[in-house]
Amino acid sequence: MQFPAGWDKAKEIKYSQGFTRPSPRDFVGFGPLTEPEALALYNFTLSHDFYLTISYHTQGKEIYWQFENYAPENSKNIGLQFANASGYLLTDVAYNSSFAGYKDWFLKQYKRPGYTIEAGIGENPLPITQFDEIYNNNLGILILGLVL
Repeated sequence: MQFPAGWDKAKEIKYSQGFTRPSPRDFVGFGPLTEPEALALYNFTLSHDFYLTISYHTQGKEIYWQFENYAPENSKNIGLQFANASGYLLTDVAYNSSFAGYKDWFLKQYKRPGYTIEAGIGENPLPITQFDEIYNNNLGILILGLVL
């Protein structure tokens, strides 16, 4: 949540929820790309010519595929293939979580398909007992992502 795609809006939302300093979740940083891990992923992406990206989070068994109602041509079709392979629901991200993510920036920057996969369900961190189910649900997504 530190990428330059609606970062100011993400800050407004998360700060209003009390996430105003570094914490285990939902802190958007002090500006876009101020943290080394976000900057490293940003620079890595800039140095490659990815056709699509797949980001993983752990909550909801859902697949997010657009940013601010924008998605490149064929994105929904690919997302439906991912949903079919995993049993997850292709859906829109909740408004309060729909800004400053890597997928958001990739869609905005490259106008190519990007997805956030919300694997598993329950309280984070998810229990290790969900590993086999998550792996099996997502293997098809990973294979499709390689061949598309």
